[in-house]
Amino acid sequence: MNEKLVKKINNREAKIGVIGLGYVGLPLAMEFVSAGFEVIGIDTNEKIVQSLNAGYSHILDINEEVVASAVEEGKFVATTDFEHICKLDALSVCVPTPLNQNQEPDISFLEFTANKIEKYMESGLLISVESTTYPGSTRELFYEKFEQGDKEIGKDYYLCFSPERVDPGNAKFQTKNIPKVLGGITAESSELGKILYGSIIEEVIIVSSPETAEMSKLLENTFRSINIAFINEMAMMCERMGIDIWESIDAAATKPFGFMPFYPGAGVGGHCIPLDPMYLYWKGKQNKFFNKFIELSQDINMNMPFNVLTKIQESLNGQGKSIKNARILIVGLSYKPNVGDIRESPSLDIYEKLKQKHAKIDILDPFVPSFRDSQGEIISVMQENNCMYSIYDCVVILTKHDSIDYQLLLSESKAIVDMSRTYKINEEKVFRIGGGSSNHHLRRKLRIKESKISGN
Repeated sequence: MNEKLVKKINNREAKIGVIGLGYVGLPLAMEFVSAGFEVIGIDTNEKIVQSLNAGYSHILDINEEVVASAVEEGKFVATTDFEHICKLDALSVCVPTPLNQNQEPDISFLEFTANKIEKYMESGLLISVESTTYPGSTRELFYEKFEQGDKEIGKDYYLCFSPERVDPGNAKFQTKNIPKVLGGITAESSELGKILYGSIIEEVIIVSSPETAEMSKLLENTFRSINIAFINEMAMMCERMGIDIWESIDAAATKPFGFMPFYPGAGVGGHCIPLDPMYLYWKGKQNKFFNKFIELSQDINMNMPFNVLTKIQESLNGQGKSIKNARILIVGLSYKPNVGDIRESPSLDIYEKLKQKHAKIDILDPFVPSFRDSQGEIISVMQENNCMYSIYDCVVILTKHDSIDYQLLLSESKAIVDMSRTYKINEEKVFRIGGGSSNHHLRRKLRIKESKISGN
């Protein structure tokens, strides 16, 4: 065991580095600062670095006062210069791991980071990879690369994988109280990683290898992807059968065991659920294993925006209008409520599809000031909590932010496509997934029947 490093960690004398200062990296860096460590944050985005050094936070979960205090006290500095790695005792890698246009892993950020670490590391550096990636990547991209060079594990560096579990906007579970899974290349790497993370996180769970830790992260999010796809498909089936899926879910959820509720929607968003299963699918194919559940789930979830367009057209039919030239308001651009995170948000896809059909589109989202569309154009977003809903032919609620007055929206709007179950009551002008069109049809049939009974 590297007792010198252990002592530096326990005495808060270890200098900590975090590469990638986004939704994962910045909260992690601030937890280390809060625990008394000095932290160097490294990011390739010059604007983010300058903003952080000026005391501003670009992450909703991190108050600017926290960043400003860390900077003022000399506990945190951000930089674009990777040469600072040579000053570090421990380093966490929190860089993006997106998919390319072929829905295959883009590991270029990890490869770039591994090159920089190898170039600048000093002996005894503890490295923890947090970026979600395929099983085997920590060993392949970091360990094998370092060992093929002139680095020796247990002497020049220690290496483990500890997947991030950040949930933006979650007030109950944040970095400190979310259990941390960790698997080291060596037992000593695992123990050192546990000591380091144990200084800022309440519970650290050691597993037998980096591959097990990598798989645990992919398993978590593939589980969610598959279950969301299942309930999305069930919602479409229930529409065909004239059954309200939402009421059925509520009923099933009363069972105190054996059932976990998932809910249908416009698709899946964020960095995890749309991407992580495809890392696992890709790795499976390399081993001649084709995971049909992952492929089917991805197909269902990625095609949900088309179902939203069908609902929009259905809402316009009663007005004798088509999507072309219709005034449509999208409410909620971010991928989940009460955050400004638009990564992989299905709302972006729906916006593009509406634009292709020549709709006149406005967007309302109190958390998102603007975004860049597929053509690279910056699109402004209304950040008010409400607007003049009556001027729109259809209002589409994709993400339900708490600050919006949905009763006002209901009273003023001509037609509403509700993809977030904002309204549980049956309203003639509300169209929703999982019973919307069929329920409207059933209500019309019921009114006709009642009319015949009454003799009108």
